Amino acid sequence: MSSYKDVVIETYINTKGGSSKSIRARPIAGQSFDTSMNVECSSKMRKSYPVGTRFLIQAKISEREGGTPFLYAYYNAPYRIVAEREIEELIG
Repeated sequence: MSSYKDVVIETYINTKGGSSKSIRARPIAGQSFDTSMNVECSSKMRKSYPVGTRFLIQAKISEREGGTPFLYAYYNAPYRIVAEREIEELIG
């Protein structure tokens, strides 16, 4: 079983098909995760802040049988907003 790790994610407007969610989240560059991975996380968190907001969450790699890997964070897990000046320190 995969363990949870700190991941900095950002929200973005979903323009691709395959998801009914208009605001999605993805890991930012510079971490050990593909930036095209989706993040399954709190919809309240995604919708409560402007698109482009960056968050520090605890997530793990998951995949549904036969599906594409994605990052999973428990919907009620704690998170915090990350300021631009903190990014390098967190992922550096």
